[in-house]
Parts: sequence; structure tokens; C-alpha cells
Amino acid sequence: MTESSQKTTANVLVVDVGGHNVKILAMGQTEPRKLTSGPKFTPEKMVLGVKELTRDWKYDVITVGFPAPVRQDQPVEEPFNLGRGWVGFDYKGAFGRPVKMINDAAMQALGCYQHGKLLFLGLGTGLGSSLVVEGIVVPTELCRLPYKKATFEDYVGTRGLERLGKKKWRRCVEDVVARLIAALEPEDVALGGGNVKYLKDVPTGCRIVDNDNAFAGGFRLWDGTSPVERDEPRL
Repeated sequence: MTESSQKTTANVLVVDVGGHNVKILAMGQTEPRKLTSGPKFTPEKMVLGVKELTRDWKYDVITVGFPAPVRQDQPVEEPFNLGRGWVGFDYKGAFGRPVKMINDAAMQALGCYQHGKLLFLGLGTGLGSSLVVEGIVVPTELCRLPYKKATFEDYVGTRGLERLGKKKWRRCVEDVVARLIAALEPEDVALGGGNVKYLKDVPTGCRIVDNDNAFAGGFRLWDGTSPVERDEPRL
């Protein structure tokens, strides 16, 4: 077993990068701290801001949840709602600590996973999604699948909510969730993201989860088999 694949007892800092803000929390702390992001937000600004906000926190390793596809701890696409420069950036060198990176929806899925096959759907700016199958995280980009005249994301993301209004948006969410459940046959379905508060009723077979599960997932990522060896994290 390599050093990277052993369980760690190190103190973990979780950095959850979003389109409007970055939320950070270290093990042993009770209140997350926030850093404003946005369309001009770069990885250099992220690292600088995180370092400034955590001067009084102790941590040994870092998990970064990122709003775009990630492979082997590196983004493979630039996020559409942030600045440029994320692909190819040296996160470990910039932070001066070991860094694991994971898609933000996959990190939330890992945090709320209980058993069997979980489907996590994040209703936010877009549609975040991930599966966890018997403890293995399988990031997905279900948001890009065609739906009606566009994609799932165009109907159940923020753009769809603003265009359709809450009543029609809720019907689309129920329909999309039902289609994905029928196709993927999960044993558990967790709905998260900032727009779940606009749901009037919880879709059949689903549970609502708190966004703070992202921190639990970030902590969990260091407590098992290294994702580098599998190209996905495992519990």
C-alpha cells in the first residue's frame, strides 16, 4: 500500500468552490467561512483568499470541491461561471500542502452517502449530479443530456426556474427526477443545492439533504482508498 492510499489522521480543510462564493471549513471548526467568487474569480485569487481566511486554523491537507469535471485531482474543463486558468493550475504547489480535488456534486454525494446505490442531484445554477455505488463515487454530467428543446440543466437549473416560474419548474424537476430514477435505478436519491428551497413537495422516492454535506464529503475523501489509484474516490 502506498503512502497516498493509507488512511489519514491529518486535519482536513475543505474548500467548496461555487459560482457566487467559496465556503471553507476545517476539521475541529464549527462555522464555515466564505469568500466571494464570480466571473473574474481565478485559482490564484482562491488560494490567496483561502490562506487569508484560515490564518488562525490548523490543517494538514486540503480537499477542493470544484464546479466542473475533475479527473485525478485536476479540473479537465474551465467552469462556465468563474474566471479562467483552473485547468493545469498547480494547487498543491500553491497551497504548499497535499490537495485532493473532486467535482462539487460528487463531494456532496460522498457526504450524504449511506448505503447501496445513491443518486445525488444538486438543484442550483445548473444541475449537479453524481452516483455513489457501493462506496465508489461515480461523477456524472447528467445535466448535459437532451430534454425537451434543450438539456436537463436548461429546465431544472436557475435559468429554467427564472424562465418557467416556480410552478412549471417544479413540474420539470419532478419529471426529470422520475426519468433519472427510472434509468439509473438507485436505492436512494438525495436532492441538494440552493434551489431545493423552492420545491413545494419532495419528489417521490427522494430526500432533501443539507448543503453542509459537502464538508462531510471533503473530510471523508481523506479517510479511505486514494482516488488517484482508481480515478474516483472510494469509502
